[in-house]
Amino acid sequence: MTSTRQLALPTYDHRTGTGPTLVFLHYWGGSARTWDLVVDRLPGRDILAVDFRGWSRSNALPGPYTLTRLADDTVAVLADARIDDYVLVGHSMGGKVAQLVAAKRPTGLRGIVLVGSGPARPAAEITAEYREFLSHAYDTEESTAAARDTVLTATALPAPIKAQISRDSRAGAGAARTEWPLHGIAEDITEHTRMINVPALVVAGEHDRVEPVDVLRRNLVPFLSGAQFAVIPNTGHLIPLEAPAELADAITAFAPAA
Repeated sequence: MTSTRQLALPTYDHRTGTGPTLVFLHYWGGSARTWDLVVDRLPGRDILAVDFRGWSRSNALPGPYTLTRLADDTVAVLADARIDDYVLVGHSMGGKVAQLVAAKRPTGLRGIVLVGSGPARPAAEITAEYREFLSHAYDTEESTAAARDTVLTATALPAPIKAQISRDSRAGAGAARTEWPLHGIAEDITEHTRMINVPALVVAGEHDRVEPVDVLRRNLVPFLSGAQFAVIPNTGHLIPLEAPAELADAITAFAPAA
């Protein structure tokens, strides 16, 4: 897989293979490598994975770090990589970005997979007090570990993966770390999600405490025309790291290689 860094664009990895290209967009606190365990189970597929603006290898890029900016960046990366036949796979914050990209009805988009996605309509639990609390989740090593072990995951993970999660969570620019909890998570994008006209798959984690199954059923699925819905058992919010094999199987079934 080759990495590409352009002055004005986020860094991304592109592995050439059989299409349609699977375009991976990470969660708040993640990076392109969040998807490595899934990608390893998709041999031969054309893969593109992005480090969002403000995160990991793209953390030096200036803001703003709004959902709209991340969506525009994604479109620009697709053009830079000359991707014209693809499926968007977005996790959590990345799922909300994917909805905004898909709402533009871009040429070449075949489908969208939303993994533990931020819903189109924010849940009632997303109060101002909750958002303020969440904005400090990655302030310190201790708070990051607590968020990882008590909120983000529902399964035991190997020590190297736990360390990766902590490093990625702390690798964001300060304004990028607060943009999602203070603003993006509460943004109602239902008018955009209703405009998506490609097949959609919503994947939920059975024990996800961040985007619970019932929230995705109620606040996301109804705004997608004929969306498929799948629940992966015994997993929390970090589905790409907790259940990579099951997620890879779900993606392959939804978007098989041509």
